[in-house]
Amino acid sequence: MRKYNVVGVMSGTSMDGLDIAHVTLEEKEPGKWEYSINAGITVAYEEKWRLRLSKLRHQNSMVFHKTDRYYGQFIGEQVNTFLKDNNLEAELIASHGHTVFHQPENNVTVQIGDGNSITAMTGLPVVTNFRAIDVVLGGEGAPLVGIADKYLFGEYTMCLNLGGFANISVEVNSERIAYDVCPCNIVLNRIAREFDQEYDVDGEIAERGSIDYDLLGDLNDVEYYSYAPPKSLGREWISSNFWGNVRNSEAHKEDKMRTLVDHIAQQIGNNIEDLTNGEPAGKRVYITGGGAFNKSLISHIESHTDAEIVVPNEDEVNYKEALAFALLGVLRVENKTNVLSAATGASKDSVSGSLYGDFSKLV
Repeated sequence: MRKYNVVGVMSGTSMDGLDIAHVTLEEKEPGKWEYSINAGITVAYEEKWRLRLSKLRHQNSMVFHKTDRYYGQFIGEQVNTFLKDNNLEAELIASHGHTVFHQPENNVTVQIGDGNSITAMTGLPVVTNFRAIDVVLGGEGAPLVGIADKYLFGEYTMCLNLGGFANISVEVNSERIAYDVCPCNIVLNRIAREFDQEYDVDGEIAERGSIDYDLLGDLNDVEYYSYAPPKSLGREWISSNFWGNVRNSEAHKEDKMRTLVDHIAQQIGNNIEDLTNGEPAGKRVYITGGGAFNKSLISHIESHTDAEIVVPNEDEVNYKEALAFALLGVLRVENKTNVLSAATGASKDSVSGSLYGDFSKLV
């Protein structure tokens, strides 16, 4: 069983930036992988990129295709700089891309970041477009990290990622299920921008506020929370089903932030308890994503569950999803299942990802 040196690339819905991680992966025995994160960087989006990505779903087809191509070139340039700066070499790039449309109910999920452009810029083989086949098979196309949670972090009861959305994965009856719990940084960052901040550093804005229980009740009554998994969320859903409650509330901005934090924590706590049948003994929840640095959010989560909350080192918090897609890329190259139908609701497991470039040295 061979080692792989892979660059994992991830851009989340909160648009903090482009996460790039150089990782080494090795399968020690079937289904058990060892990993190391050798270097990582988050390339913050310049305002022109943040605006273009956020508005792209409203543009015409020519603007869309140009952006897909240019964004792929941008990814390739950033990977080249990252490898050079860290004196590293890689055999493979696995790029999630940036999600523009995610409407599995309409058989649609689209991530930009043209694989041809990435491989042309870097000279490395590329795997991208990880979600499409699952949606065609009737799945949600998300969350996809369940297999990585199973293979890399199986010692924990469950894994929770606090990114643009909070998603969770857990083993239930010998199957790994995963789903989006609720909005997370995508809504917290909207409030933070009203304070001229990109995000709420350490949850300080939230800690200045108080819970508005009218708003909290409206948020907790959102219909999505009554649905059984598999289920997933997208940016479009925020506008049509969630944000109106926040926008129309008369609460002060600090109070909206505190209320959103408690709402997120409540939904996470409820799901932890439901997934473990309320049993208190030995539950360990491994938390990554930008929200893991939000002290207020972590404190609220701890107040809504008796599980042990484990926040790992900074590299794992920042680059766990890039690591996960690196593993999905390796599994795709090995022609092994990398998307689990138990997590997405598809009709069957799949070997997912589009291949670009020369893979002759990898197979």
